[in-house]
Amino acid sequence: MKENIIPHDYQISRKDRQSNNQHNSFLIWFTGLSGSGKSTIANVVEQKLFEKGIKTYTLDGDNIRKGINCDLTFAPEDRKENIRRIAEISNLMIDAGVVTLAAFVSPYKKDRLNIKSIVKDDNFVEIYVNTSVEECERRDTKGLYKKARAGEIKNMTGISAPYEAPENPDVEIKTEGVSVEDAANKIVEYILPKLKLLSNE
Repeated sequence: MKENIIPHDYQISRKDRQSNNQHNSFLIWFTGLSGSGKSTIANVVEQKLFEKGIKTYTLDGDNIRKGINCDLTFAPEDRKENIRRIAEISNLMIDAGVVTLAAFVSPYKKDRLNIKSIVKDDNFVEIYVNTSVEECERRDTKGLYKKARAGEIKNMTGISAPYEAPENPDVEIKTEGVSVEDAANKIVEYILPKLKLLSNE
């Protein structure tokens, strides 16, 4: 079947779309435990970029797990497929000229490396939202840790499943010592140079 898939040669390129938007497009990937603050920080980052006229879109568990990935569980093999699909969606959005934010636990290093290989290194910004499991459990905004402790949730990252922390993230946010506003400002400051189009583009 694959031999019959022949890509169509469309006339509008990624560079054309970026030029029209007047900024580069890439993926900002937020990883960390459930309750670490990934989505909260990503939301504020997106607001700040939107105010600057940047074309953005945020992917998170709610708009992915309820739609395109509603057929997947939280077993390790399904987590891997969940991340792969998100990476492929992100790659399309980057091609569309959109700065894409993705907030997912994404606990396995191998899966995060696979994201890089799909979107390419230059298009991948890794944000490690570093919050201790004790603090996440104290917050427990969705009641997931309580359910995991009661045995109602299997494969809960940080409780009954591992989290492999990034070794060299582009930005690390230790949420127990910084405000959401300061965290968002730190991330925006890091990515501002990546948004600029080169003069020869």
